[in-house]
Formats: sequence, C-alpha cells, structure tokens
Amino acid sequence: MDTSLSSLPLALRRRLLPALATFTSVIGGAIAYLVVTAPVYQVKARLMLDNKKVSVSELGRNLSQVPANTPGGANPIATQAELVGSERVLERALDEIAILGSSQEGLTIDTLREDLKVKIVPATNILELSYQGQNPELATTVLNAIANAMVSESAEGIRSEAKAVREFLEKEVPLRRLEVAAAEAALNKFKQTSGLVSPEEQTQLLVRSLATLEDQERAVSIQLQDAKTRSQELQTITSLNNTQNAYIAGRIGQDQELQALRAQLVNLDRELAKMRSRLTDQNPAVISLVQERYELLTLYNQKLSRLLPTNQPTNQIIPPGDVASDQLSQDFTSRFILAETERSVLEQKLYLVQTERIKLQNRLGQIPVLGQPFATLVRRQDEAIASLKLLQNKLEEARIAEAQLVNNIQIIERAKLPSSPKEPNPKVVLVIATAAGIALAVGMVLLLEVMDNTLNDASEAEALLKLPRLGVLPKIPAQALSLKQPNRFLADMRLIEPYRLLLTTMELRAQKRLQLIVVSSAVSGEGKSVVASHLAAVSARFSRRTLIIDGDWRHPMQHYFFGLPPQPKVTDVIDSNQTWLEAVQPTAITNLSILTCSELPSGSATFLQSQVMKSILAAAADHYDLVIVDTPPVSSFADAHSLSRYSDGLVIVTRPNFTQKNILLQTVSELKDSSTPILGFVVNGISDRTQQYYSDSFDSYQPQSQFRQTHGNEASNNNCALISRGVDHGDS
Repeated sequence: MDTSLSSLPLALRRRLLPALATFTSVIGGAIAYLVVTAPVYQVKARLMLDNKKVSVSELGRNLSQVPANTPGGANPIATQAELVGSERVLERALDEIAILGSSQEGLTIDTLREDLKVKIVPATNILELSYQGQNPELATTVLNAIANAMVSESAEGIRSEAKAVREFLEKEVPLRRLEVAAAEAALNKFKQTSGLVSPEEQTQLLVRSLATLEDQERAVSIQLQDAKTRSQELQTITSLNNTQNAYIAGRIGQDQELQALRAQLVNLDRELAKMRSRLTDQNPAVISLVQERYELLTLYNQKLSRLLPTNQPTNQIIPPGDVASDQLSQDFTSRFILAETERSVLEQKLYLVQTERIKLQNRLGQIPVLGQPFATLVRRQDEAIASLKLLQNKLEEARIAEAQLVNNIQIIERAKLPSSPKEPNPKVVLVIATAAGIALAVGMVLLLEVMDNTLNDASEAEALLKLPRLGVLPKIPAQALSLKQPNRFLADMRLIEPYRLLLTTMELRAQKRLQLIVVSSAVSGEGKSVVASHLAAVSARFSRRTLIIDGDWRHPMQHYFFGLPPQPKVTDVIDSNQTWLEAVQPTAITNLSILTCSELPSGSATFLQSQVMKSILAAAADHYDLVIVDTPPVSSFADAHSLSRYSDGLVIVTRPNFTQKNILLQTVSELKDSSTPILGFVVNGISDRTQQYYSDSFDSYQPQSQFRQTHGNEASNNNCALISRGVDHGDS
C-alpha cells in the first residue's frame, strides 16, 4: 500500500462506505451518551494568598505577608489549600449559609469535603476552589460561603498575632531607653580625649585611593612592558641604539642633496669594483677613481655635519649605508623614536605612582590604632538608638494592626451561577467524537488498503513498477467489444482517442516508428487481448497497414473480436502447410489483417519460440507498418519473454481493482532480469469518474448529430454477448 499523504484522498474515495459507517457509529454513540447522562453543575471561585501590603502598619504588613517557600519547609499556598477543607472553615461556611436562609438539607462537613476540590494554580499564589452538585443555586451559595470563611479565618489569625506582639513591646521599650543614654555618654568622653571624629570615612577614602593607585601601577607596568617590547623589536630591525641616532638617520635619509651624493657614491663604488676586477690598485685609472671617491665622501661628510647636533662627535658620523633613505626605513625609524619616548614617559610615571602608593599605605596603617575603640563606641550607640526606635515603631504598628482588619487572603473571583452543566458537555463530547470518528475512519481505510493487494489506480502502478505509463484506457462497452461492426468502436471518439494517444506515446518514448510490439499481462483477465485488438483497429483507422497476430494459444480471442473463423491459423504456417501471407485474413476494418490461432495442448505450444516464428515476425514487420502480437500471460508462460526479443518492446496491460500487486511486481522483476525490452505499462478499464472526464471532454468536440448516433443505440447482438462472456471469464 502506498502510505504517502497524497494517496490518502484516493483511498478515502475508494473506501467511502466503510469510512462513513465507522464515523457514523462513533457519532451515534456520543449522542446516546449525551441523552442518558444526568447533568452535573460545577461552580468555581479563586482566592489569592496576597503579597500586597494592605495594612497601614509595617507589622500588619509583615503579619499578612506570605512566607517564602524554602526547600524542605512548609509551602504557604499548600497550607492554605489544606486549610480550606478544615473543619473550622467548613463550620464557619455552614453558619453563613444558615444566616443567608438557604436550605442546608443534606449539607454536612463530610459532604462538603467530598464535593469540594482545591487546586493550586501552577507558579502562582492562587487557589482555585470548585464545587459541584445537581442544584446550581445551592452550589454557588456554598462555594461563596467557603471563600468568605477563608477570608474571616485569615483576619482573626493576624489580629491575635498583633495582640501578642503589642504586649511584649510595652515591656521592652523602657529598658532600651536606659541603654541609649549610657552609650551616648561613653562616646562623648572618647571624642574629647582622642580628637578622632570619623575614622570610618577616612579609612574608606584611603582604601579607595590606594586601590586606585594599585590599579594605575598595574596598568602602567603593563604599558611599560609593551613599550619595551616594541622598542627592542624596532631596535633589532633598525640597528639603532638611541633616539638621537634614529632622529639623525631619519633627517639624513630625507635630505635630497645627501640622497644625490649617496647615489654618486654607489655608482663610483660599482665602477671601482669593475676596474679592480681588471686592473691593479696601482693603475692610474683605479687611483683616480679612489681619489674621486675620497673627495665625494669628504663632501658628503661636510654636508652631513650641518645636519648633526652640535654635541655630536665627528667620529660618530653615520655612514651613508646606515641612513634611512627609503620610506620603509623612515617609517620604522619614526616608530622607534615614538616607542623610546613612550618607554621613558612610562618609567617616570611608574616611579611617581609607586612613591604615592607607599605614602598612602603608611597613612592607612595609623588609622586602626585610634579608629577601633572609636568604632566600638559609635556602634554601641547606634545599636541602642536603632533598637529603641524599632521597638517604638513596632509598638505603634502592633496597636494599629490589632485595631485594623487585616488579612492575606483575597477573593479575586466569586462563584457565579452556571449557565450550562459541566457533565456532559455536548460541544466537547461531539468534538472528541468527531475527532475519534475521523481517526477511526481513516484507520479503517488504511487497514482495508493494507489488506487489499490489488492495484488501485495508474499512479500507484507507476510508483510500484518504476516503468513509463504509456496510457490509461477506458472500459469498452459490450456493444463496442466486437470489431465485426467496427463503427461501434471507431465512431466513438471517447474510445479511440485514448488508444491513439497510447500509440503516439509509445513511439515518442521509443523515439522511432514502431514496427513490431508484443502485448501481454501478468495474469489472465486484465484485458490484454481487448487492448491488442482495439489498438490494432485504431492504428488501421489512421491509415497504417496493421497486422495482429494471436499468439495466445491457451485462450485465443482475436478471431471472436473480428467475427472470423480460427482457420487458417499460425500453426499451419509453422507446419509448412501454407505461407504466412496465405494464412493472413482481412477484417472489416480497412488496412487491418489478422493471423489467428486456435487453442492447443500445453505440449504443442513451443511453436512461438521456433525459428520459423522468428522469420514470420521479421517478414510481417517488413510487409506491414505495424505488427501487434497477443501473447499468453507473462507470469504463467515464457512466450512473451521470447517474442519480445524479436520486437521493439513489450507492453504490459494492468487492470485496476483486479491486478495483484505482488504478482505484477514479480513479473516485471523477472522481465528485467531476463533483459526483456519493456516499452511500459497500460492501465485498462479506468474508473467511472475518469471515464466521465473522457466523455465530457470528447462530447464537447463532437458534432451534435454524431453525439446522438454514438449514444442512441446501446443494444448488442448475440456475437457481442458471446465476446463479453469470453472477456469476463478470460482476458478482459
């Protein structure tokens, strides 16, 4: 079965009846459930364990504050969830229901607990209360009473805690006042004796300054190391040992007059080297060049002395070859000067930072000596004052919290009268039933597709065989099966156009005009004989001299289609009783002839593989424009294998909802293994929907008179009935 999504609509169309039955059964069961089930109403309310500071006093806010949820400790929201179902809260709710005058028949603490559900909304401090019953008004009243009881219980708990705190603070405040007075006296005495005012601020200032200097020292050290590295690298490249020489080399390299003198010296050195290679040093020419070079070098040094600083010794004049004469050397010289300058600046800066850091460290070491006792006294005073103020504030807050109505439970959503029952919910039930019905219907279709081994359509055959699809042929009516009266077939454009398209497609795929083709099928009953005969009729209809050879010795059908006797037959030619041209019979169709065959025993069927049969096929292909050979089924007999070797190729006929896929696939595999030339496959007997498409398409092109003639006479004669019975039980 092709399990791709694209094939699912076709499968649903084929299996529409069982799919509808499955879907209808599921929907019917859902409707029956809705009819017999009694309605149950559910109401909901929401409480929030409030973190908002709703109290006027800080103590009231703290008492109403939700404690943090610590690992391994109590969960506040879970505690409140358990408190909802406690006996104390439910009794308070029953009392409120009695005050409201509602009926309490059947309401007890146990029944309330059974129908009451508490849910903690994830990741929140919200409790969702739900209560269900058959009376929607009573359920709404009960749930609102439980919510009010939770709020009242929370307020009473907070008020009792505030009272206990007030009584404790009223005893502690006088004692704290005495401690504050003693701490103030001790601090004032120390200030008078030591003169220290604020050691903490001074210490913090020195620490910040020291940290800043240490950061600067580290940064300057890193920068200095980088500058030294650059300077050493540039010194290696330029061979300069100080910035003064680098500056002089740069100025000399940029002087144009010195550049010209250096060029002349280079030329003289080159010429002197050539002369010395040929002459001795005592030669007048060599002596003259040496003298000229000396004078030029003297002039160069004189020009150079004008550029040198006044303190530069004459014996340290830079030779012409060591100056920065090109752009690259000048660039490196400039970088060397900058690197050396930067290094000197950073060394001086590092020295200053280190000196200042040492001073701050010395000053910082003196402060703890006097600051420690001062800090102790100040801390005692601050602690005493802070403790006194805290207790005084808490005392006022406790008095306010005790008098004020404070709670940490808030009703954020009250129960409302439900408009529809919770169970059963018709929309939900029908949606689930629809989804389940669709899923089961699709599953039923897929199961039937898996169990069905027959070929369904042309697309499935093409995907299964991996062969070219040559054509899709319509199912031929009974009155058009017989070609004894060919106009019943040839006059109907809906029938002949698919065959003409098949013939054209085969030649286009073969890229030549076909002369000899073999038509067969995997098993009997797929309509190969009908396809062969009617394809031959269409070929002859379009002025091609055509011969059809009936090679199906097991069940010959061609002479029935054309209303001819089975004699003379092809075996007569094999037995040399007459020539093949003498055995050929004309038909009622112009340009179409037939060489018939009669049913033979299995042992006499080897004639199709003889050399005489090969000669007959070759001669027929030379004599006719097209020769079509009808052979026995491929899966049962080897005749199609043998005859296809002498032809332009084999055409395999398949039939939807009849051809077994495993047999067809095995047949094609055997043909490929034996190197049998296969032109492709044909789908014979298309569905009514596709046949209607052909009918509509061709009717739009036919003249009205021809359309009436085509559809006017549906009767068939006795010969057509005989052929129809033979096709139904044989090779339809």
